[in-house]
Amino acid sequence: MKGDAALANCQLPTAAASAETDRVSAAGWRMLMLVSLTQLLSLLDRNILAILNPRIKHDLGIGDAEMGLLYGTVFALFYVLFSLPIGRLADGWIRTRLLAISIAFWSLATGLAAFTSGFALLALSRLGVGIGEAAAQPAGTSLVYDYFPKSRRAVAMAVMASALAAGLGLSSVLGGLAADWWDARYAGQPAPLGFSGWQFAFLVAALPGFPLAFVMWRTHEPVRGRIDGIETAPDPAPFRASAATLASIMPGSNWFVLWRRGAGAQQWAINISALVLIFAAMALLARACAAYSPRPALVIGGWPIDAHIMQWTVIGIGLVVIANLVQSLRLSDRPAYAVIFGSPSLLMCMAVGALQTMINYGIMGFTPAFLMETYNLSPSVAGFQFGLLAAGIGILGPAIAGPVADFANRRFPVRGRMAVTLVALTLSPLLQAWMYRAPDPTTFYWRFFVYSFFLTMWLPPLYAVMYEQVLPRMRAITVSLYLFVTTIVGLGVGPYVVGMISDANGGDIPKAVGTINLVAPVIIVLLIVLMVRAQKDEASIMDRAQAAGE
Repeated sequence: MKGDAALANCQLPTAAASAETDRVSAAGWRMLMLVSLTQLLSLLDRNILAILNPRIKHDLGIGDAEMGLLYGTVFALFYVLFSLPIGRLADGWIRTRLLAISIAFWSLATGLAAFTSGFALLALSRLGVGIGEAAAQPAGTSLVYDYFPKSRRAVAMAVMASALAAGLGLSSVLGGLAADWWDARYAGQPAPLGFSGWQFAFLVAALPGFPLAFVMWRTHEPVRGRIDGIETAPDPAPFRASAATLASIMPGSNWFVLWRRGAGAQQWAINISALVLIFAAMALLARACAAYSPRPALVIGGWPIDAHIMQWTVIGIGLVVIANLVQSLRLSDRPAYAVIFGSPSLLMCMAVGALQTMINYGIMGFTPAFLMETYNLSPSVAGFQFGLLAAGIGILGPAIAGPVADFANRRFPVRGRMAVTLVALTLSPLLQAWMYRAPDPTTFYWRFFVYSFFLTMWLPPLYAVMYEQVLPRMRAITVSLYLFVTTIVGLGVGPYVVGMISDANGGDIPKAVGTINLVAPVIIVLLIVLMVRAQKDEASIMDRAQAAGE
């Protein structure tokens, strides 16, 4: 326990004399550009699977549920598992170096997909992309917050959200054009390395990451916390702290950590009870899904594996890791535990993000396939049209939402930002069903424009409120925890559920997407509560931290 306490206190705030200003330095704008490019490439490499979906299904002989596993679940587990220790590393090490290594790693993993000829190697590629991208949000957000004052952070979040949307759209454009060009170029003749168009598209997507990694490696690291007047001392052992975080959350090794920390009978009972309850629930879900939408077994390494069992086992492991993290923070870093889990507003922000991400990934993972199958569009046409439109709206929505949210925040602190999010997420589910009833692609795109404009406005104001609910030294681990929850619930469940419902209803993607939108009323209720209490929780941060020993 003493060692853990020392580790927790190695980044205590120190006095700083900087006063907040609205001015952002040139270095700050350069950092925002680099971090935004990082976000763009992460979504490009993550989402390119969506536009290549029909060709991969055809070549590998798999269905929508299995594509949901690849697009969401397999990626999600390793993304979130490593985001927590990497988030802890980002709170103590050189964030620019960490991002450079991560970009290079996930680019290599994306390129690996070009050489796959079966489900197993493609799953391994997605696993690697998940591990590599784990640093993008924690380290990137932490860097940007050290350059942008509080009054300008919704604008910064808007730029980053726009970059995410641009990467999402570009994945469809680049993937569709590259795949079609390659297949047309080598139609009726052997292609180099035996590649099909979708394999070549993965290789193209991997290349831009390497020069960005080089530039990020050579970029200056800002002083952590100075802009907030809470300058943070360097962590003397960031890698040890990161390894300790990984050990404390990994199923199995967490028991060794509990033993080393002298956990009492109550802590052991909580841990084991959580494990039993989670996997009992996952077993019931696997059985229910198998009954609703039976799927042939996947053969991995010569072993037949039920897709539904694989799905809910992965989700169960993710939930166990979340439970282990909560317990670990309570034992090793009580101030962080008190600040993060003592804020109902922070937890509600995470719940809103998780549920909305489940809707978003379910829609974006299968809409390109819907366009191709419903309107008989080729991958290049669907990818180009849908990708450009998604990217453009994804930039426009946050670009408007960020300044509007900051303006509203000046008039009505915190509540103004929450109001922008509430309007966006109340209108978007009403527009979604209307969009999928379009009789032709042109009508679909017009309706998609209106729908996506509102849908993309929620990120900047919600993020600006959420990350101001913690101290600077806790931001990266908070981002990691948020990503963990939203990835497991959103990316891990959304595409799989949409794919499963689609398979069970003869490929009816609109029905599947409409079903997942049933969580929208819960989101609206949470946002109304946030409008009432978010400001109060933000004002009590230092009280909770000091009461816990900060």
